[in-house]
Amino acid sequence: MIKKTIKNKQVDPFKNLVLDEYEQELETSIEKGEWKQVPNFEKRKKELEQAARNTLDLRKSKRITFRIKQGDLVQFKARAERRNIPYQTLLGALIRDYVDGEYKITL
Repeated sequence: MIKKTIKNKQVDPFKNLVLDEYEQELETSIEKGEWKQVPNFEKRKKELEQAARNTLDLRKSKRITFRIKQGDLVQFKARAERRNIPYQTLLGALIRDYVDGEYKITL
């Protein structure tokens, strides 16, 4: 049992803990022994930490260069200006919406 000592008093941080349904399912499965130890835990932990760092990198912006017809760019910038947003912000939002499946393009 984990207990903390605060001003010479032992406090059990789990004494009044209320678990939601999902947490209770996890607790029950642990008590039943349904969990297994991960072989090579330290190695696996490092792999997962690296995967998490790589995932965080996906949220960073990346500068790209591409060609667009000048007339299209002028019209695109004008539409962005009418909405009072920078055209690069609008372009990023359109790309994000396409990636999320909001738009379909027919070529």
